[in-house]
Amino acid sequence: MTGPSTAATSLAEPSSADDAARRRSISFLNVAHGFDHFVLLIYPTVVIGLEAVYGRPYSELIVLSSAAFLAFGMFSLPAGWLADRWSRRNMMAAFYLGCGLSMLAVALAPNLIVLSAAMFALGMFAAIYHPVGMAMLIEAASANGGTMGRTLAFNGVCGNLGVSLAAGVSGALAYWINWRAAFYAPAALLLVTGVVYMWLTPDDRHHASKRQSKPAVTLTPTLMALLFGLFLVIALSAGLVFNVLTIALPKIVDEGMVKDVPLVLVGSVATAVLLCGALAQLAIGRLVEWFSPHYLFAVVTALGFLGNLWASYAEGVPLMIALAIAIAAIYAQVTVNDMILARYTADAWRGRVYAVRYFTLFISSTIAIGMIALLHKTGGFGLVLGANAAVAFLMFLATAALVVLIVNVEGRQAELQPAE
Repeated sequence: MTGPSTAATSLAEPSSADDAARRRSISFLNVAHGFDHFVLLIYPTVVIGLEAVYGRPYSELIVLSSAAFLAFGMFSLPAGWLADRWSRRNMMAAFYLGCGLSMLAVALAPNLIVLSAAMFALGMFAAIYHPVGMAMLIEAASANGGTMGRTLAFNGVCGNLGVSLAAGVSGALAYWINWRAAFYAPAALLLVTGVVYMWLTPDDRHHASKRQSKPAVTLTPTLMALLFGLFLVIALSAGLVFNVLTIALPKIVDEGMVKDVPLVLVGSVATAVLLCGALAQLAIGRLVEWFSPHYLFAVVTALGFLGNLWASYAEGVPLMIALAIAIAAIYAQVTVNDMILARYTADAWRGRVYAVRYFTLFISSTIAIGMIALLHKTGGFGLVLGANAAVAFLMFLATAALVVLIVNVEGRQAELQPAE
């Protein structure tokens, strides 16, 4: 009796240890996602106060953040490649420590030139999370049966909270202390978390050659080209819509609803609008258990177009409601987008696939900043949001085409299944 009992215990222990390690990894990835979006949206909030400090208009100062967003897109490609070929865990450690040190450099910057260079470094390290963290999250969630939708949705909520809190927290720190404090505080948290992450998470370099090299659904070269071509169009348009909304939101609130009030109140209203995205992601995480992700994808992109269109001519409270719908849609689509892409990519090269997607998604942030600056100067935020609605409509059309393609692919897969 002793032998079998001992054997059963020894078999159960590795499983329990693996499950604990998986949960711990997911927790760090959730925290990292929140930080990733938080750090990049500090400057777009404090820049409102910098108009008085440097005596320059918003349209000029907001362009300085393009250094961070340009690096955020550019460096996602080498980050994904390094993670797949070297170590995903070590790349995530570089994310934590690199972002923390870069924000210290921003806070200590003596002039706008140094500030811009430090923002570039911040964008470079922030670029690590999405291609690397999403590949790690998909891998961990896949090992937990049917909870991928909820896991991805909660991770998305954490990213949304980072976006939401950035405006409120940064505005409060800038108002009560100064704009540099808005960078000092999160820098300290990131450095401490990075050290703890390295201490609690084992090296994974030996896993690189053992990852699955085949996707769940095999595609012909033609279908693969069509599928990923549509994903790139969706990524580019989603990036534009997302970045225009999140970067410009504090200033839209400042001009469209609460004029001539303290920065802390502007940040608070922006945070309330952005929290609608968190609620949408929690809802979509449950809905994917009942409905096919690609159909939900089309529905939320249609809502995103309608929200942006309404916001382009609304004012006051209706403007905030329209922005809440647009924000909810752009966040909800992230969860279903990631689930669909994971189904058609193998784990062994998923980091590189996500790198290409996020490169396209986030390089659009530089275009978004230029778009905000030019259109705001020409016709205010009504013109900015009208152009954003046009881009959101393009995303809906690409999503509708993706749904048609997936229905055909899945139909063929179902026909071949009995023969297998």
